[in-house]
Amino acid sequence: MSGAVAPGAIDRLSPRTAVAVFLSFALAYFLSALIRAVTATLSPVLSAELSLQARDLGLLAGGYFFGFALTQLPLGAWLDRFGPRRVILAFLGVAVLGCAAFASATSFAGLLAARALTGMGVSACLMAPLTGYRRWLSPATQMRANSWMLMTGSLGMVASTLPVQWLMPMIGWRGLFWLLAALVLLSMLGLFLLVPHWRMPPPSPGARPAQTPGYGVIWRHPYFRQMLPIGFVNYGGMVAVQTLWAGPWMVQVAGYTAAQAARGLFAINLCMLLGFWLWGLLNPRLAQRGIRAERLIAWGLPLSFVALAAIVAMGPGAGWPLWAAFCVSSTFVSLSQPAVALALPAAAAGRALSAYNLVIFAGVFAVQWAIGGLIDVFALLGWDTVARFRGAVAVFGLCGVTAYGLFLRAHLRQPARAAG
Repeated sequence: MSGAVAPGAIDRLSPRTAVAVFLSFALAYFLSALIRAVTATLSPVLSAELSLQARDLGLLAGGYFFGFALTQLPLGAWLDRFGPRRVILAFLGVAVLGCAAFASATSFAGLLAARALTGMGVSACLMAPLTGYRRWLSPATQMRANSWMLMTGSLGMVASTLPVQWLMPMIGWRGLFWLLAALVLLSMLGLFLLVPHWRMPPPSPGARPAQTPGYGVIWRHPYFRQMLPIGFVNYGGMVAVQTLWAGPWMVQVAGYTAAQAARGLFAINLCMLLGFWLWGLLNPRLAQRGIRAERLIAWGLPLSFVALAAIVAMGPGAGWPLWAAFCVSSTFVSLSQPAVALALPAAAAGRALSAYNLVIFAGVFAVQWAIGGLIDVFALLGWDTVARFRGAVAVFGLCGVTAYGLFLRAHLRQPARAAG
């Protein structure tokens, strides 16, 4: 990667360098996903130790996503200006502090603040590599790399279940977060050594001094707007369920023990891992055949509504297999993220990805907290535990169908687009 870069040029990595860069980013994203999802496994312990209600548990898990969302807009501009390497190293330093603060917290307020700080710190772990891939990899390879990054995230979520359950008797939840802080420091060393520096293209002769555009062009873009509803409700809802509410459902509705719920979460995340692995294999082939992300979403996302309807209908009979079916069928919506980046110019990749990520994680925060709030509201109405959970999930399902309808209407009105 030496020599001058022509204006507007794209730096392609050699296969060997691309693998090294992918693995260094993958370790950081693995850890961020583990940290994100671990509250589902720890929820029985934290609830018992701190006497948390459902809304408190939802707020604690959502605090991570609140902190995550706060950084997304400045993150995008910084990625476009300074590049993935510098930005992710700075952010991961904050994540180390957040893990240490969580391990040291003695109150719910302290835990909530630490979770928000941690969310801010790991908020670059997916956006940084995807911004780099937009310049460093071909479009078809970008789709594959995105799916396999998400697969790595699923592996982190798998690690947040049974492995965490096994570690808890030995080191406790505080020791777990000290260990996570040390592992994040290790990932920072790998990123420092392996990720290339970011080089801005030189200006064209006679051009005005370069200025980083704002987010107006992103928010106004028709393709970005087309993907907004499903990003907020469907994508955000999938993550909200996967990282929090599937666990309490299995314990309080399906009658699982804490150990059985951890095994159920392990199985759900393993299914997600396999799903993203398959997407990574299929995406280049689908791209070669001209099958766009929005068509796949239009065809496949309704399967998630079928799974969700079965969960509500079966109630206590709906265990981890149906939640796995919901999460896996929801992975169709994950195709929207790299598609948004490809729909806009490479120079705006950081802002496009971060703006869309803000939409997704605002949705995660809203859905996690709303489901907990609905459960508590239905309790005030005198509903039993099973009815409260079924009602909350049914409301979420209706919101998902509405968001899909808005997406589908925009998709049918704008059936074609040109890749950026």
